Amino acid sequence: MDIVNKVSDCIIEASTSLSDDKKNALKKAIENETNDNSRWALQQILQNYEVAQKTKFPLCDDTGIPHVVIELGKDRQITSDLISQINDGIYQGLNKLPARPMAVKGNAIERIEQSKGLFDDPGLMKPASFLIDNSENPDTLNIHFLLQGGGPEIRAKTYRVYHKRSFDIVINEAIGWLKDSLKLLGCTPSIPAIGIGRSHYEASSLMLKAMIYGNLDNLTKEEKYVTHKLNETHIGPLGFGGNTTVLGSFIRIGNQRASGVRIVSVRPACFVEPRKSTLLL
Repeated sequence: MDIVNKVSDCIIEASTSLSDDKKNALKKAIENETNDNSRWALQQILQNYEVAQKTKFPLCDDTGIPHVVIELGKDRQITSDLISQINDGIYQGLNKLPARPMAVKGNAIERIEQSKGLFDDPGLMKPASFLIDNSENPDTLNIHFLLQGGGPEIRAKTYRVYHKRSFDIVINEAIGWLKDSLKLLGCTPSIPAIGIGRSHYEASSLMLKAMIYGNLDNLTKEEKYVTHKLNETHIGPLGFGGNTTVLGSFIRIGNQRASGVRIVSVRPACFVEPRKSTLLL
């Protein structure tokens, strides 16, 4: 298998394609939307998806930062060569799209200040550190790709919640954060992701895994609850009002420790997210 080209194809697929569950949710939202302006906005979003998928153009001008999750069973292994091939494939895929050049030049301080400008090469938008996730299936080796845009990143939040041994307190705090952020996001309808863990790193990792493994055709009771509460805001598509502030929501809850605190990470994804694809090895 030519892994470099397969990874490149995955990056293009994530940027240009619409998953079946998301298409189903959007069509259902169009049928159920009672606000004429909001229904029109949803129809335009669906048309944008279809054009992007047909022409292999990016779903959004903000082509995002690549994130990689490697799902690994106990009978499989990864090597430094595989990691290099993944990085090479991401580089090629970003250039083939082409992605928007967004990588910042310079040393550590110069990168923060953007004082040296940007690279012209889209492929230099290097991925975030890879995340390894255990799989119950011993023969699994799946490489998952997410392209994370800047708008949701700005509105996201990872913080502690004093839970008082109550799931309701934790989840309603997360819902409150999302209500505030979705008012400012602009690119609704969202599919927000929530991770609940023991540390900021773990909660953020769980939030990413919620986006990767979530499926709008098969929401849990808790995910349906979050979806319902956020749609009660009537922010609606692009802020037009109506019934469809979110198409669904994804939640991932990890291990917990004996503590009065839970760390919660929320991401109010824009309407092109989650942009994801998977390479099965």
